[in-house]
Amino acid sequence: MSERSAYLDRGIGEDRGVILLDGLPERLLIRRHDDDPGLQVGSRLAGRVRRVEPAFASAFLDLGEGREAMMAFKPDGRPVEGQMLDVEIRTAPRPGKLATVRVVGEVDGVPRLLAPAPDLGALLRILGRCEEVETGPGSREVADLAEAEALETFHSLAGGGSLAIEPTRALVAIDVDLGDRKGQDAKRISRQANMTALAESARLLRLKGLGGIVIIDLVGRGHDAHALLAAARLAFAPDNPGVSIGAVGRFGTMELLIPRRDRSVRDLMLDAAGQLTDRTLALRLARLAQTEALNDPGGRFLARAEAGIATEAQDLFATLREKVGGRMSLAGQEGWPRTRMQVVPA
Repeated sequence: MSERSAYLDRGIGEDRGVILLDGLPERLLIRRHDDDPGLQVGSRLAGRVRRVEPAFASAFLDLGEGREAMMAFKPDGRPVEGQMLDVEIRTAPRPGKLATVRVVGEVDGVPRLLAPAPDLGALLRILGRCEEVETGPGSREVADLAEAEALETFHSLAGGGSLAIEPTRALVAIDVDLGDRKGQDAKRISRQANMTALAESARLLRLKGLGGIVIIDLVGRGHDAHALLAAARLAFAPDNPGVSIGAVGRFGTMELLIPRRDRSVRDLMLDAAGQLTDRTLALRLARLAQTEALNDPGGRFLARAEAGIATEAQDLFATLREKVGGRMSLAGQEGWPRTRMQVVPA
């Protein structure tokens, strides 16, 4: 029976929640302190219907303070422009896409936030079905390892072989590679690899926060379609409701539709070119500095990073100094690589 445990790392400017499945990261939930609380999954808002598009069975809502969202409606539930609705954020916004909402009811007044989303600790307990959430020093290491795996493209499979998971604008492509798995019974080896790959694909997609159309390129030929379908249903059950799984196609691929809900780790941490953003690196620098300050409560330190990253981190270090005192300095270094950072005794 699978066992899950939950960890919460509270940092400077960012909190990270992790759920482990049998000791491996299954979910990484990141909440940055400057995120808009009104656009997080589960938050409740009063929204005004700004425009109705009957041809697409969709409406656009003004949620106040510059927030916008889209809602789908059924023919018998078409809203009216100007109508005020009580809505809940169903999926968070992502690049090029608005947040989507579900209607709870009607409401009076002006567009505004009615109730924030559940806090990260509560969300971890719900998703992990855990009574306790670990918040000790070990939670930071767990979150660091989960973050590193979430950003990888290639992942090893138990028993040999690998997965490559690559999101595109249209879909997520997963390639299963048999690698060094050896044996005389090629069909049995391929079946084992595909079964392992389905379970790992489900875990890793949840960890990365990826969804939408997913295409898995399986290995081998003459697949046991019924067994693979049963394995896929079991592996992706935690993503329900909303999962759709197609049969294995003639070219050895399985097509799935996985609901998108929160932002993916890539959308949050990387830029359009696939590089870590300045904000992501600034948060890492602040986290490193916080760890050093906590390990040596009386020490004075100097944090150094590339000049642009140091500039981005100034507000984070102001918050850090409020917590540990004025013993943490920050300096920018011209010519340093963007990812280089260190915290040394001052």
